[in-house]
This record gives sequence, structure tokens and C-alpha cells, in this order.
Amino acid sequence: MGRRKKEPESVHRDNIAAAAERLFAAKGITATTMDDIAKQAGYSKATLYVYFTNKEEIVGLLVLKSMKMLRAVLHEAVSAPAATKEKYERLCHALAQYQAQYPLYFSLALGEINIDFEKDHLPVERETFEVGEQINAEIVQFLRSGIEAGALLPDIPVLPTVFLFWASLSGVIQMAAHKRAYIEQAMGQTKEQFLTYGFDRLYRLIAREDKE
Repeated sequence: MGRRKKEPESVHRDNIAAAAERLFAAKGITATTMDDIAKQAGYSKATLYVYFTNKEEIVGLLVLKSMKMLRAVLHEAVSAPAATKEKYERLCHALAQYQAQYPLYFSLALGEINIDFEKDHLPVERETFEVGEQINAEIVQFLRSGIEAGALLPDIPVLPTVFLFWASLSGVIQMAAHKRAYIEQAMGQTKEQFLTYGFDRLYRLIAREDKE
């Protein structure tokens, strides 16, 4: 314990968050208790509460981490010069890869984000909101660039379209992940083929027909 006491607070918080992450992935957030997290992290429960007030605060830290990772993934997908359709395909497949590699983070990033900071809120929630706004701005810019390039319909409402695509893409990606066996058996498609079909159909909703 002597060595632990000398370590900075951030190390302890990271250790606890990593332990919680393993438990959340294995048994779910609701079924995981602070006792479980303390045991997994190798801390006493009393020590755990020195660094986190409650489980919600740990979840909040992981939500922020998931949003930062998602921001980096999306930025890489759409920032490099390319045609609108190619950028869109890179974005979609980057999201699918993110879900496959980090299913817990993908799920956390899709959860409700607090926007009311006049009331009591978790310490990380304002930063999480700001990261979410940066992600939305990245996609808004992608859509506006596509409109300016003549690849996308000129009259689409940009911000509602961003949210429509979040809902649609996340739904397609999670369905492909959770129903993979059914897709293969009933449709005769691989997960990747189903995703490609879904991504293409969604793109056609906003693409100019003569520019597809």
C-alpha cells in the first residue's frame, strides 16, 4: 500500500475505471456494484470512495473516454481529401470497426448526454457535451462539403440529418453485430455484406441521383 499512496490520483482513477470497464463489459453496468469494482481493482471499498463518489461517476468517466475515442475515429475518416461517397464509406466502416473493437464504448457513446449544467451534474459531463458537439460539427462539415460539391441533395436539413444518420448507422451496425448468425442463415449474407448494403441504402437517401 505504501507504493500506492505515492502514486498520483489519476493513476488510481485510471486503475479503478479500467477494472469497472472489464466488469461492465462482462456483466453489464446495472449488475455491477461498487463492491465488485473494488475487488476487481484491488482496493478496499473505502479507498474506492476516495476517488469516485459513486458508480455513476465512473460511468461518466468512461463515457467521456468513449466520446474522445469516437471523435478521433471520425476525424480520421472524414478529414483526408476524398470524394464525398468515399468519405462516407470510410466513416461508416470506421464506426463499424469501432463497435467491433470497443462494443462497450460504442454503446456508451450512444447514450443520453446531459445538456443542463445549471443543476447538479457530474464533473466530466460538460466536457463530454463539448466533445459531442465537436463530433456533430465534424459530421455537419462533412455534409455541407458534400452539398457544396454537388454530391448531396442541396435541400437536406443538415443537423436533423446528422441525428438521423447517427440513429440509422448505429442501428444497422448494432443489428449486424447482434444478429450476425441470423443474417448469415436467413439472408445468406455475411455481416460485412449486410453492412455494405445498409450503408449504401442510407447514402442514397441524401445523395443526388446523378452524382452517385
